[in-house]
Amino acid sequence: VQLQASGGGLVQTGDSLRLSCSASGRTFSNYVMAWFRQAPGKERDFVAGISETGGSLHYADFVKGRFAISRDNAKNTVALQMNSLQPEDTAVYYCAADRRVRAGTSAPWMYKDWGQGTLVTVSS
Repeated sequence: VQLQASGGGLVQTGDSLRLSCSASGRTFSNYVMAWFRQAPGKERDFVAGISETGGSLHYADFVKGRFAISRDNAKNTVALQMNSLQPEDTAVYYCAADRRVRAGTSAPWMYKDWGQGTLVTVSS
C-alpha cells in the first residue's frame, strides 16, 4: 500500500496538531496501521498503533493521554491527533502499514510500507 502523510508544521508548546495519512493501492482495511517518529540523531520510535477495524489502540507511554490514533476505512485514512505538544515531540512523523503484524507492534522493521514523513516542530 502507498502511504502519504501530511499535517506537520511548526507549533508552540501546548498546541495541538492533527496528522493524517492517506493510503492507496490495496485494501486499506486489511492493514494494521501505526505512527512512528524520529528525532534528529535518534532511532525511529513507535508512537501509536491501530488494528484493522480500529477496535484496538496502542500507545507509547510518552504519548498516553495526549495523542489519539484513529482510522476511517471508508476514506482510507489514519489520523494522529496530538494535544499538549512539547518540544520533545519534535520529530519527523511517519505512518506505517503491514498486513501481518499485530496491532501495537513497536518494531519499525516489522512494517513493510511507509509514508514519506511529515515534520512536526514544537517551539518552547
